[in-house]
Amino acid sequence: MMKVKLDDKLLLKVEKPAKYTGNEWNMVRKDPEKVEVRFAFAFPDDYEIGMSHLGMKILYHIMNRREDTYCERVFAPWVDMESLMRERGIPLYTLETYTPLYEFDIVGFTLQYEMSYTNVLNMLDLGGIPVLAKERNEGHPFVCAGGPCAVNPEPMADFIDFFVIGEGEEVINEIIDTYREWKSSGSGREEFLERIAGIEGVYVPSLYDVVYNDDGTVKQVTPKSGNAPDVIRKRIIRDLDSVDFPDDVIVPYIGTVHDRIMLELFRGCIRGCRFCQAGFIYRPVRERSPERLEELAKNSVKKTGYDEISLVSLSTSDYSALPEFCDNLLRFTEKEHVSLSLPSLRVDNFSLGLMERASKVRKSGLTFAPEAGTQRLRDVINKGVTDEDLKASVQLAVAGGWDSVKLYFMLGLPTETMEDVEGIADLGISIIESCRGLSGVQEGKGIHITLSTSCFVPKPFTPFQWEPMDSIEALTEKQHHLKDIIRKRTRRIKYQYHDPRVSHMEAVLARGDRRLGKVIHTAWKLGAKFDGWDEHFSFERWQKAFEENGLDSAFYANRRRDFSEVLPWDHIDVGINRKFLMEECKKAHEGDLTRNCASGCSNCGAAVFKAGICVRKR
Repeated sequence: MMKVKLDDKLLLKVEKPAKYTGNEWNMVRKDPEKVEVRFAFAFPDDYEIGMSHLGMKILYHIMNRREDTYCERVFAPWVDMESLMRERGIPLYTLETYTPLYEFDIVGFTLQYEMSYTNVLNMLDLGGIPVLAKERNEGHPFVCAGGPCAVNPEPMADFIDFFVIGEGEEVINEIIDTYREWKSSGSGREEFLERIAGIEGVYVPSLYDVVYNDDGTVKQVTPKSGNAPDVIRKRIIRDLDSVDFPDDVIVPYIGTVHDRIMLELFRGCIRGCRFCQAGFIYRPVRERSPERLEELAKNSVKKTGYDEISLVSLSTSDYSALPEFCDNLLRFTEKEHVSLSLPSLRVDNFSLGLMERASKVRKSGLTFAPEAGTQRLRDVINKGVTDEDLKASVQLAVAGGWDSVKLYFMLGLPTETMEDVEGIADLGISIIESCRGLSGVQEGKGIHITLSTSCFVPKPFTPFQWEPMDSIEALTEKQHHLKDIIRKRTRRIKYQYHDPRVSHMEAVLARGDRRLGKVIHTAWKLGAKFDGWDEHFSFERWQKAFEENGLDSAFYANRRRDFSEVLPWDHIDVGINRKFLMEECKKAHEGDLTRNCASGCSNCGAAVFKAGICVRKR
């Protein structure tokens, strides 16, 4: 076994050397020579981002519970470290044992964001593994990928040996068991891929042919092997209390994005916001019990030393037992001097009392996401929030001592007009006006608002998957128009906005087909990496990659799809039926609302999993 030797002089030349040294508190230590399977969990972004990822913590814990497996971590080195590694011939290595990636049995990437795709290629190359799956032989690791972006695996099909669709806690053990059996059989690489293709939730792209129509759309995706299913259904955990959840997470030596204990209350979302991919692909809603959560919280504080607990889910305030659970948890956290944070609270059920108890020290800021500036457009997206809801929540917060609020909106939503864009400024200003004279607001002062707009990106498995994205020019015009309005009308609103060119590429990669592999490969060879970081993104580089491969990015981002069109991800089944999504798209254009799952079943299809809220409501 090769072990990379790090030179102290090298580490002194890079920013935050602790990102590359490992040996953190609670890091798992095993003898690599005494395990049968070595798995490298690869996060294709900076250490400070990756170490905040809950999915990595969960799977790291589950795999290392096995005596026959050693799961280690690897992150994308920042550009300063990568430059020195390439200069000195140092391969990318894991933090646990300093072992190069090419020595592992399986290297698994989590795909959390489309703009990290070039980092996957870069990490493979730096780790001594052929970037293209077809160029790997018996001596190379298998490369797999999962995460939310894997619901459309096609753009990365050229680089990944197999994908895991859905949640990984159970399927990862089935994959490892199959790998052990295959390894002992002495069979070839293709035999292993044939075997795992029969595992529910596993997609092996090399076992499928893709045929295209003359107009560039997908004609059909067909399996080449009898063991490969026509449709790959996602895996879910039906009972969250039945699977391990880590209470002894690794504690980094440097600050990370979410440097705290994270308690996952539930998965899924009862809401049906039509733009939100997570809200659909993680259905049905399944909750952890309050008793299990309280146990995890207490054990985590003891084993990590963290002084903050964050309750995480897509919509924390929708947890059915939240008030009672928080009351019980707060008795513990107050005694132990541990703070409790509640992100992802909804505008329409904001609880000042709960927030005040959770944060004995007044917070300087609070975040809400109305998403659209007019009621008409919020009805289009099925947000189910009114101006009055938002004003009432902000007024409660101000009266309770908060002096600033951050509001998130999207530009470019389907049917959006300039009146809707102007409505964003109108709403922000009306909130400021509604808070004047409230108790808690000092004389001569008012509330400060940070207004942030992202660009709407149509995503697979949402009702808007058929919708076109606004052009870069149109989005830029809307941003400038909104900025001008705010500048002219108030100084109490700070406006921030996202680069529409980055969002354009995100849409391309989100809804792309297998032909985009050539574009991604070319962009990487041209120097693309860390594309989700403003200082490293180059739209010109991506444009050149498209030109060299004879493809048009607008075909993927800015084109309306017909309901009859075969979409690149149609052979993936996340449990949400196509008919439901089409009906939701039609209702959006009519401005009709759909009730949430707690109010009654809308027959989205998730009941097929016979779990969570779908069972309770039937």
